[in-house]
Amino acid sequence: MAKKQKKPCKYSSVGGQALIEGVMMRGPSGTAMSVRLPSGEIETEYKETKPWREKCKFFSLPLVRGIVGFVESLVTGYGYLMESAEKSTQGLEEDTENLSKLDRWINDHFGEKMMNIIGIISAVLGFGLAFFLFMWLPTFLVDVVTRGMLLKFHALFEGIIRVIIFVLYMVLVSKMKDIHRVFMYHGAEHKSIFCYEHGLELTVENVRKQSRFHPRCGTSFMFVMILLSILLSSALVLIFPGLAEVNRILWIAVKILILPIVMGLGYEFIRYAGRHDNLFVKILAAPGLWMQRITTKEPTDDIIEVGIASLKAALGEGEKVKTETPKPDSDPPVLGGENVE
Repeated sequence: MAKKQKKPCKYSSVGGQALIEGVMMRGPSGTAMSVRLPSGEIETEYKETKPWREKCKFFSLPLVRGIVGFVESLVTGYGYLMESAEKSTQGLEEDTENLSKLDRWINDHFGEKMMNIIGIISAVLGFGLAFFLFMWLPTFLVDVVTRGMLLKFHALFEGIIRVIIFVLYMVLVSKMKDIHRVFMYHGAEHKSIFCYEHGLELTVENVRKQSRFHPRCGTSFMFVMILLSILLSSALVLIFPGLAEVNRILWIAVKILILPIVMGLGYEFIRYAGRHDNLFVKILAAPGLWMQRITTKEPTDDIIEVGIASLKAALGEGEKVKTETPKPDSDPPVLGGENVE
C-alpha cells in the first residue's frame, strides 16, 4: 500500500490548465503545451513567457496581483484552449466535397476568420451566461421568494443560492463526455505537479500515486471567490443598511464593483494555502478541495503521459530549453485555470 501523502516537500512556481486532449504548464521562465494528436503522438510546444505581474511593479502588489492574474489567465488560457482544440482534431476535418455550395464558400473565404468570430461569440455568450447564473438569477430568486422580507439577510441568501447554482452547474457539466475527459486531464495536471513537488521522478507510476486534489486549484479559487463575495456583500448591507432596499439593478452593479476586491483577496488566500498546511487553511480550503471531486477525474496512463510531457517541457527538462529549478519563495501560480485554476 502506498504511503499516505503529506504536504508537499517544496512549493513550486509551476501552474497549469487542462485543455482539449492536452495540458498547459507554466514554469519559471515559460509555458509549455502538450496535446495528444489523433495519430496518438504527443506534440509539445514551449514558449518563453513573462507573467504580467513581472512587467509592471504595480501588477505585483498584494490584491492587485490577484486581479491581474485572473485576467491574464482568462486571456492566455482561452488562447491555449482554442489551440489545443485545433491540434487535437488535425486530420479529422470535414470533407469539403460533401459541403453545400454556401458552406464551401464560407469555408474557403472565411475559414480562419470564422473560427476567430466563433471564438469571440463563444466568449461573449460565456460571460453572459456567467452573469445570468451568478449575478442576476440569485438576486431574482431571492426577491421572488422573500417578497421584500428578510432584507438584511438578502445578501446571505443570494450567496447560498449562488453556491447551489455553482455546484449544480459543475455537476451537470461534468456529465458531458468531452468535459469529463477535460476533467481527467485536469486530474493529470494536479497529479504531475504534486509528483514534482514531492521530489519524485516524473514517471507514470509515480504520478499515478499522487492526489488529484491540489490547494492551489482554480476550482478552489472560484469557490473561495463565491464565499468571499457572500461575506463582503453581507458586510456592506450591515454597514450601509440602505443597500438592502436599493433598486436591484443598482445592487447587482454594487456586486460587480466589489469583484476586484473579491478576486484580490481570493488569490491571496489561495497563495497562502499553497504554502501552508495549518488548521485554518484546512478548514477554509475544504469546500474548494471538495469541489475538485467534481472538476477533476482520475486520469488514465495515456493522459498522465501528456501531463508529464508538458511539465517536463515547462521545467526545461529536455533539449528545447533549460531553466533554473523554482525557488521556494517564488510566487506559486493558481492551478487548473490557470491562474484561475
